[in-house]
Amino acid sequence: MIYGNFGRAAFARGLLLCGAAGTALALPSTAWAQENPPPAGTDAQANAAATSQDSTSGNEILVTATKREKTLQDVPVAVTVTTADTIERGQIRDLRDLQTVVPSLSVGQRQSSAQTNFFIRGFGNGANNPGIEPSVGVFVDNVYRSRTASQIMDLPDVQRIEVLRGPQSTLFGKNASAGVISITTKSPSFEFGGSGEITFGNYDAMVSKAYVTGPVSKSTAVSLAAGVNIRDGFFKDAATGHRTNDRDRWFMRGQVLFDPGSDVTVRLIGDYSSIDENCCAVVNLQSSSATAALLALGGMVNAPADKFKNVVYNNFDSTNEVKNYGGSGQVDWDLGNAKLTSITAYRKTRSITNQDPDFTSADLVYPFYQNTHINTFTQELRLTARVADRVDVLLGGFYINEKISQAGVLTYGTQFRPYANLLVQGATGGALSVPTLEATFGALEGNPAKYIGRFFAQGQGFHENYRLRSEAGSLFGQFDIDLTDRLTLTLGGNWTDDHKRFRTDVVSTDVFSNINFDAPQYAPFRQALLFQGALAQTVGTALGLGRSATAAEIGAFAGANPVAFGQIQAGSLAYANANANNPAANPLNALRALQFLPPFQNVPNAVEPGKTHDSKFTYTARLAYDLNDQFNIYVSYATGFKASSINLSRDSRPTFADRAALIAQGLAVNNLTYGSRFAGPENARVIEGGIKANLGWLSANLAVFDEEIKGFQSNIFNGVGFALLNAGKESTRGVEFESLVKPVQGLSLNFGVTYLDPKYDSFVASSVGDLSGRRPAGIPRWTILLGAEYEQRVGNGAIVPRVSYLYQSDTQLVEGLSAFAVRNPDGSIADSAPALAAAAPFRRELNDVTASLGYEMDNGFSVEVWARNLLDDRNIETIFDSVAQPKAVSGYPNDPRTYGVTARFKW
Repeated sequence: MIYGNFGRAAFARGLLLCGAAGTALALPSTAWAQENPPPAGTDAQANAAATSQDSTSGNEILVTATKREKTLQDVPVAVTVTTADTIERGQIRDLRDLQTVVPSLSVGQRQSSAQTNFFIRGFGNGANNPGIEPSVGVFVDNVYRSRTASQIMDLPDVQRIEVLRGPQSTLFGKNASAGVISITTKSPSFEFGGSGEITFGNYDAMVSKAYVTGPVSKSTAVSLAAGVNIRDGFFKDAATGHRTNDRDRWFMRGQVLFDPGSDVTVRLIGDYSSIDENCCAVVNLQSSSATAALLALGGMVNAPADKFKNVVYNNFDSTNEVKNYGGSGQVDWDLGNAKLTSITAYRKTRSITNQDPDFTSADLVYPFYQNTHINTFTQELRLTARVADRVDVLLGGFYINEKISQAGVLTYGTQFRPYANLLVQGATGGALSVPTLEATFGALEGNPAKYIGRFFAQGQGFHENYRLRSEAGSLFGQFDIDLTDRLTLTLGGNWTDDHKRFRTDVVSTDVFSNINFDAPQYAPFRQALLFQGALAQTVGTALGLGRSATAAEIGAFAGANPVAFGQIQAGSLAYANANANNPAANPLNALRALQFLPPFQNVPNAVEPGKTHDSKFTYTARLAYDLNDQFNIYVSYATGFKASSINLSRDSRPTFADRAALIAQGLAVNNLTYGSRFAGPENARVIEGGIKANLGWLSANLAVFDEEIKGFQSNIFNGVGFALLNAGKESTRGVEFESLVKPVQGLSLNFGVTYLDPKYDSFVASSVGDLSGRRPAGIPRWTILLGAEYEQRVGNGAIVPRVSYLYQSDTQLVEGLSAFAVRNPDGSIADSAPALAAAAPFRRELNDVTASLGYEMDNGFSVEVWARNLLDDRNIETIFDSVAQPKAVSGYPNDPRTYGVTARFKW
């Protein structure tokens, strides 16, 4: 019967689609290479099977990231698979949208269109700082994408996306300490086919894609995919009159498959993508006296209460130009019971950004320009074999050579000097001003005109050049041993050796930031300020004012109480004389927050060699047992490793440990602050156990894990640069559960939940103080995914309504805000409590609903209306110290509701 046949197919598609296609959390069972592996050229047929199997469960979904093609049910690793149909029906436009169908994955876009960050089970880093290798590795067709700037893509011709949780070292030559996102695209087919789609949506969105494949000879098949994605910006810039957070990107991707019918096949892939967008919107969340100062100059910024009115202020549009291109060649040689694979790839990323970093309409900073080049060469060689019909072997080697260069300019604009003058007056109660400071410092240095007109002058700032050369190699392998027909032991290892060399050529021309407030020649100035301050405070106390006395009040008090005033005057003078050279009591300390761009000590130098060398052996041990055909259990212990990451930012500073040596070498430039040049390696460990059930109409998966990373590389934006520091240890315990059920024919329901209980076991020297024992920010305790899909036959097709709901529980956005910390003159933290308290109020809870209604015809044509963030749930994704605005807070808002209609045709 037609209806019956369609029902089984619909049921299979529902299982494959609904909520990441019944994603598996912990997949116990064997992951052996097939005893009779298919010819190497059958990738296209296998890919097609992944979305068209007539099945009653998600068991037929193929997993390939494990390097051996097996079904989802039979892979003993924590993995989630999102199929091509889920990507289409779920309106997943790029990797940011992937988190709506993978509960343990979180994705964020920050500073520009080229910056994306991935978190798995709460672990992740890498955005905005090109010197950091992400803890979550991204692979496209087995090719490693090493930096976030090179991971942006609009998901062209994707067959499946697999998200593996936990350390991955024995399957991937490039160690990934937190997890892997593996993207597989469609291989060229020897049957002519293709697809085309076009989408229209609100904000004048238009997305079009096309894909065609077919043979050009008996032994050669090709494919070509291309697409355009354009959209107006979500946010109106009330200062420039334009819109920001728009879309303007396109891609092309071509593939050639050579399959002459012999034992060797070759797959060549070339791609090119371009982004030219105005991004990214930042809103004011908390004003300060600095905000009042810029408003007094005529600058504008949104009121905190209006943060979700989709209005921002910039005095010029941001530029985000990203060119990402490369090619790869994969050669497979079938040796009978073994297979040899070679994958060679070369990629380039060019990213140019020019942004208004103060995020106001005042001309405070212009330009903030960055030009980043990333060149990456990778080579992987691996052998898979079946030995004695009981052991499956994977052996491989991996090599990566990468060159990164970044040039940048950040300079003061036309209004920064009057703005800074208001800040100086505010910080000193009107006692000082920029002209007063210029004249005083110059006179005390013997040249009264030396600084006149030079503090905070237009064009002063930072000129940056960074270089990084990275080279690493690894040997890896895994053995799957059938101890019995039901019990499998997996043993694997990876040895990685990593070398990095880096250098900086950074010059600060900010004259005010170069002034050493503790310099001996300024002692008379400090003494006078201390005397005046002590006198005003003591007189105010004597008068019971609860504040310092004004000059008039001091004069009146002196006239009425000459004896008492004489004693106060003598005591104030003694205090000033005793503390004139005490850095802790320096009355100019309040102005240190205005030394925005202090001098930079370049590296390499006599103390800092500018290089790192790391090596590590990591391993995996796992037991998987088939209780019967329906239930499987497993337990595993795995370790992972990520080499040192380099801080390529304005906050690349020597460590406190090098302070004494730098001073001894005469390298401690004025106002040299301390932080980190690089973060040392991450070492991950996870203990995991799970059970999986497959009853045909129901599949359910449960995993329990205890995961930790020693030396976690924390990368936090502090309003000037990035604080890249190692946490002593960060851990999380959690539970992941996902299920898929078909209660009646045509209806598929899915449910997923992730519970995480993370903790900084040790993080003494963070950028906001000691975080030991505290819960890391940005990691929700609960993540819940609910989904439903129904297929109802109507005429020559089917109506398919679909809805999914993603919930993330309330969580604090960041642990602290470093600008609020009380600091010693050397930059070290004296009191972190204000920094932690300042961040505490900023939290978010996520309620994201995606819905669609489609009609899919038998002839391959379909039309679908859809909405993302249907409830228009607005929240702030992350916050940071406002740039050049002490004690103000800024943040990135999420996207508003989007909706549209998509028409698609496949043949």
